[in-house]
Amino acid sequence: MTDTDDAVRVGRMTGPLRRAVLRAVRVAADLPDLPEAQIEVLRALAAETPLASGDLAARLRLARPTTSNLVTTMQRQGLVEREHVGDDLRRVVIRPTPRALELLARYDRASRQVLADALGSLDADARRAVVAALPALEKLTAALVAMSSADAVERHSAS
Repeated sequence: MTDTDDAVRVGRMTGPLRRAVLRAVRVAADLPDLPEAQIEVLRALAAETPLASGDLAARLRLARPTTSNLVTTMQRQGLVEREHVGDDLRRVVIRPTPRALELLARYDRASRQVLADALGSLDADARRAVVAALPALEKLTAALVAMSSADAVERHSAS
């Protein structure tokens, strides 16, 4: 098998795996259908609150307009609040609502349980293989993040 074949297999596996985890967690905890992007926004805001929209975009490695659209949708859903900073009406920070933090906590509890149950359903060899692959998957994630960050810097400096 070639590196290209391995790349195709990894690519074809990761999307369905992410979606399967998200669906199973939603069903297990009777959670609303929050897109993965919104969950990532809530994670960022739960880790550091409040955040300006530009800071949120940078943390998530998203374009500012994409982040603004996400926040607008989430504000309509009652998941985030925008708050003006001081007297400058142009400067706004974003905070998660108590409801959003409660949903995120429920998601995290259900995620731990669903993944523990799924891992428990595997035979011992498969379970060990999944756990043994985690450090390599973490390195792969870091490599992809670095590549996307370097590409964004190149595009920005070229313009």
